[in-house]
Amino acid sequence: MSETKIKVGAAETSLPAMAKDVLMTAVIALVLAVPFIGLKSDSVGTALELYTRWPEMFAIIGAVLVGRVAFLLLRLRRDQPRAQSAQKRAGVKELAANWGGKHIVLIGVAGFACAALLPMMPFASRYTVDIATTFLIYVMLGWGLNIVVGLAGLLDLGYVAFYAVGAYSYALLSTELGWSFWVCLPLAGVFAAAFGVMLGFPVLRLRGDYLAIVTLGFGEIIRVVLTNWVDFTKGPNGISGVPRPSFFGYSFSRGGEQTFHDLLGIAYSSQHRVVFLYFLILILAGLTNWFTLRMRKLPTGRAWEALREDEIACRSLGINPTNVKLSAFALGAMFAGFAGSFFATRQGFVSPESFTFMESAIILAIVVLGGMGSQMGVVLAAFALVILPEWFRDFQQYRMFLFGAAMVLIMVLKPTGVMGRREPTIRLHKKKDAAEDAEAQPEIAQ
Repeated sequence: MSETKIKVGAAETSLPAMAKDVLMTAVIALVLAVPFIGLKSDSVGTALELYTRWPEMFAIIGAVLVGRVAFLLLRLRRDQPRAQSAQKRAGVKELAANWGGKHIVLIGVAGFACAALLPMMPFASRYTVDIATTFLIYVMLGWGLNIVVGLAGLLDLGYVAFYAVGAYSYALLSTELGWSFWVCLPLAGVFAAAFGVMLGFPVLRLRGDYLAIVTLGFGEIIRVVLTNWVDFTKGPNGISGVPRPSFFGYSFSRGGEQTFHDLLGIAYSSQHRVVFLYFLILILAGLTNWFTLRMRKLPTGRAWEALREDEIACRSLGINPTNVKLSAFALGAMFAGFAGSFFATRQGFVSPESFTFMESAIILAIVVLGGMGSQMGVVLAAFALVILPEWFRDFQQYRMFLFGAAMVLIMVLKPTGVMGRREPTIRLHKKKDAAEDAEAQPEIAQ
């Protein structure tokens, strides 16, 4: 007895296999939906009453089944052999390489120009500028972690530790010694880079899951030290009264001898400091991106990518993995220190609760969802993880559900990330065809 086949293009599967998959999905969705969606408890006075939401539950299960069927059909279509000639495939690859090399730069420049003009837009309220500032902080952190995870291939789950080192470095130096933000900013990066080297030395021989566990422990150690070293870090109470940055010595306060609004001859507004902080983090993020792109074309950056692909091959080529790993940890931590220093001066207060594992998870999710090694992918993923939850805030109960569904959709459709194409930074020129070589060579004899 022959099985019924479902054919999509040149790929086919049996109907019973697809039905079994969909049925199993329905059972799992039903088991999960009954306690989380179908049943709801509510307190009425002193009693607890149980309500049911069966229509909503079955509607969600139906949506899951439709999505599963669509996914199976999409996978069948993806698995079918592509009847493309070698010349056509080469043309597509060349077009993608040219698009990635030229148009991405133009898009980046246009995006930076739009970001610079954002505070001047009519719709740019203080809330909008604050959200954009938070977005740029995560973009900067994502670009810093992209050096370690995306380029060097070292899984780091404790990146928030360097963020905390930068924040506490500025908070302590400014409150205890009275140093300005512009003096503490490079020092925060140096201190964070030193901690990056301290982390790098013990984990030189670790890879994969073992490296992730050790870096996770390092991040938790930093948080526990900040919480319990009360004499130095003020413990769980945190450090308050962190000074705000000034504009070349001109403060953004209402009164004083040298104020920003007196310098420009305009009326005082609290919006001035918010816009100044926005432009400050925009410049810091731009410098991070520029530095990373320049490093990728240098021997150190190429060594990072080679280490990510095959460490054994790196050793055979004479590349020292120790120096490569330490440089990746140090430079990635340095940018986290810069971002932490900015975070401290923006908030005016730092505490250990701001540097939990969840922050590391969000930053790592930005790098992975955007595509490891992709600068533009980090921006898109940061937009999805920072801006979209704010847009979904009006949905209240369904906000996290929609957010999780969007992340699952990205992982299903783009498993390597939104822009997860590992293109080499440096390309060698292709050799000419034999016919072209023959035409280029002069005739030897007539």
